Amino acid sequence: MTRKILLVPHGGRESDIAATERAAELLDDAGINVVLRSDRGVLPGYDQVGHEPDAAAGCELVLVLGGDGTFLRAADLARAVDVPVLGINLGHVGFLAEWEAESLEKAIGMVIAKDYRVEDRMTIDIRVTGPDGEPVGDNWALNEVSMESLNRSGVLDAILEVDGRPVSSFGCDGVLVSTPTGSTAYAFSAGGPVLWPELDAMLVVPNNAHALFTKPLVVSPQSVVAVESASSTSAAVVIMDGSREIPMPPGSRVEVRRGERPVRWVRLDDHPFTDRLVSKLRLPVQGWRGPQR
Repeated sequence: MTRKILLVPHGGRESDIAATERAAELLDDAGINVVLRSDRGVLPGYDQVGHEPDAAAGCELVLVLGGDGTFLRAADLARAVDVPVLGINLGHVGFLAEWEAESLEKAIGMVIAKDYRVEDRMTIDIRVTGPDGEPVGDNWALNEVSMESLNRSGVLDAILEVDGRPVSSFGCDGVLVSTPTGSTAYAFSAGGPVLWPELDAMLVVPNNAHALFTKPLVVSPQSVVAVESASSTSAAVVIMDGSREIPMPPGSRVEVRRGERPVRWVRLDDHPFTDRLVSKLRLPVQGWRGPQR
């Protein structure tokens, strides 16, 4: 049976295009059918698809060449058909990528040899209902869902609820609910803690809230987190992973729970998350005298 891989490049820079060409060449030489996710006509000699739900159907995995934004868009395609996703960072920080650009050929070689393992990463499911309880939209996120006020001259009046019980109400720019994977992204910038990805939990972070009790909360993965907006407040928007949006009219309710379907994540090595955190954030560790590996 012919192997098939969906290649998702960023494609915005010459170096990215060159990396895409090299990856496709290596896979093609190994007899693997390459399908390209592209709207720019990159590598016209290969089959190309758009961002359709079945774009990765029949693929062994989705290979991402780019930064975190590219990875998140590719994860949407991988999750839709329950195939693994592997990221090679061509961007800046690239927290979601498994390896960096300089290791591209080694990573491709391991994919060709099937020398990799797959782990599940927790996701969250999101449901938005309007003031009268009518459904507005459903979606999901790998990193986070962000409820953001559309009125930059005012605040979003929000009421936070966990497991059917009210926690606090406050005016804010918005509220974030994050997975452990997303704790190093928007939630981290908003003042939330870093959660190790092996942890099953949800992180709730009020964003620029005007109240005394607005510290981040870490809640059980069995919990249901809800945010209601006051009927007198301004309209807001619910944003999943920085790209997919659902409107949030005044008086709406957003419910967030553990996702029914995880993202299947390709791992090429056994390096701990601690090493990734230190490397990506360039944390100072001079003087450490722990066990040497």
